[in-house]
Amino acid sequence: MSTIKKLAVVSTALGLLAATSTGALAQKKYDPGASDTEIKIGNIMPYSGPASAYGVIGKTEEAYFKKVNAEGGINGRKINFISYDDGYSPPKTVEQARKLVESDEALIVFNPLGTPPNTAIQKYLNSKKVPQLFVATGATKWNDPKNFPWTMGWQPNYQSETIIYAKYILQNFPNAKIGVLYQNDDYGKDYLKGFKDGLGAKAASMIVLEESYEVSEPTIDSHIVKLKSTGADVFINITTPKFAAQAIKKNAEIGWKPTHFLNNVSASIGAVMKPAGFEASQGIISSAYLKDTSDPQWKDDAGMKAFDEFLTKYYPEGNRIDGSVMFGYTVAQGLVHVLKACGDDLTRENVMKQAANIKGLELGGLLPGIKVNTSPTDFAPISQVQLQKFKGEAWELFGEILSGDVGG
Repeated sequence: MSTIKKLAVVSTALGLLAATSTGALAQKKYDPGASDTEIKIGNIMPYSGPASAYGVIGKTEEAYFKKVNAEGGINGRKINFISYDDGYSPPKTVEQARKLVESDEALIVFNPLGTPPNTAIQKYLNSKKVPQLFVATGATKWNDPKNFPWTMGWQPNYQSETIIYAKYILQNFPNAKIGVLYQNDDYGKDYLKGFKDGLGAKAASMIVLEESYEVSEPTIDSHIVKLKSTGADVFINITTPKFAAQAIKKNAEIGWKPTHFLNNVSASIGAVMKPAGFEASQGIISSAYLKDTSDPQWKDDAGMKAFDEFLTKYYPEGNRIDGSVMFGYTVAQGLVHVLKACGDDLTRENVMKQAANIKGLELGGLLPGIKVNTSPTDFAPISQVQLQKFKGEAWELFGEILSGDVGG
């Protein structure tokens, strides 16, 4: 054997030894959707249909992953983001989830939107052991690691949010007559349950009307007229953006001026308050866990500057004042954190393991003091909010950072 050949053999052996001793190179583990060069991320969004205002979330995520790829990817791997439209229709969601898992072989289904759509695919994804990660719905049931170990929420859950509103009402409006409008599905009922739990024994006497609407209805005007006729002086508005804007507009039209609480998922200035009219939106109370892009207090904030740089370079057509854009940006950062933590073990099991071990993660879009935390028994990454009131053309934060404890 020539000296050159001997050297080649020795260097190969040394290389193998180094690889096995560090463990990292030898321990590369992949499930479908991951390789040395890419990570395939599946997503389902309502780009059409009654909840299409949320479609910008998927577009923002796509733009954010372009940024990640342009900057070298995750541990050298590029993200291949595959996003399908389900029109907010659960049967269509099932179809798209199967396509992502069985045809595209995505590693995970990330941030699929809506409570009914996610409910429709939860059992399927859990049976396939495919992460249904950081779902874009605050339904309380996503925090159930015992029964659904492959499903995890992201935003503060709906029951926590309305428990906080209920506590605020009991403290500040103890004699309120409350009218509730809610979407007649799991999403609306989850919010309603939290609100009634928060009021406790007083719910029966304080709530004068619980009025539901179907997502297929073109307008909710008649429901607003009915609620006004009860003489309610507090209005709990549990809707999605299209209907939230309608409700605010109709209230102004018919001169109904209750203390108006609007759920966080419809508190977007760009998608709700502006279309409804700023004048009609004055004094509405909601809650926030993300920085409001239109609030001048974040003008020199490092997190907001990074967000603006991202929009300028990767998503110039994005509506800066649409809260859904900041939502998509922040949850995409959450996923990048998890995937980076996976290192070279890009198995579905490890993705869930890393997602269930997030400690004190601060993201630029979250309000100061609000951090992402999970554990193997707590699949609710964000559980704090701050109350806010609409004034002029922006939300004004008030009070402390709050968390609503959900029993059982």
